[in-house]
Amino acid sequence: MPLFALDHNIVFPPVELAEPDGLLAIGGDLSTQRLLTAYQKGIFPWYEGETPLWWCPDPRCVVFPEKLKVSKSMKVLAKKGQFSFRINQDFAGVISACKQIERKGQDGTWITDAVEKAYTRLHDLGYAHSAETYHDGLLVGGLYGIRLGKVFFGESMFSTQSNASKFAFISYVEQLTNEGVQLIDCQVHTPHLESMGAEMIPRSQFIQLLHQLISQTSSSTAPKRLP
Repeated sequence: MPLFALDHNIVFPPVELAEPDGLLAIGGDLSTQRLLTAYQKGIFPWYEGETPLWWCPDPRCVVFPEKLKVSKSMKVLAKKGQFSFRINQDFAGVISACKQIERKGQDGTWITDAVEKAYTRLHDLGYAHSAETYHDGLLVGGLYGIRLGKVFFGESMFSTQSNASKFAFISYVEQLTNEGVQLIDCQVHTPHLESMGAEMIPRSQFIQLLHQLISQTSSSTAPKRLP
């Protein structure tokens, strides 16, 4: 398969032309319009070095909210009241922590300064959201991502205390379920996500769901349709 180079035009090649690992295109920028267009098409950016790479893997890792798995230990933790949960109280703190946290098997982070700036801009516009775990008033875990219609696209999570990111994820999925969200995009599989109900579905099914769940809504969380 060819690797497509993007220019100033907000156009992506068909996702079916992605490499076997999901890599579809290289280049372009992180403008608000390009990012929102990408997410509507099931494409997301991931940096290696200074150049944005655009991905749409097959199969796709997702969580259907009604299939969320909450372990007995997490139920006990929630009852203890050790953590508190908030939404969009400290987006800057969450994305900064995701950027700085050390991860096993990763040398550095894909969250560059440009990524941080772009997603903060999306947060200011009401598209990017953070889910946060606090302990004794301190931010100890959380995640951020993009909300379009009835879909939440998870981007990254962090934890400085055991189970803090799980608590944020579970609490947020429950909140999103109450708001009518029907699909959580997790992008790529991890055992951590699988333990909470994540599963792999064909890319074709994922794209079909995006068409249904983003265009269906007329709520304030829906983006303007972009070319």
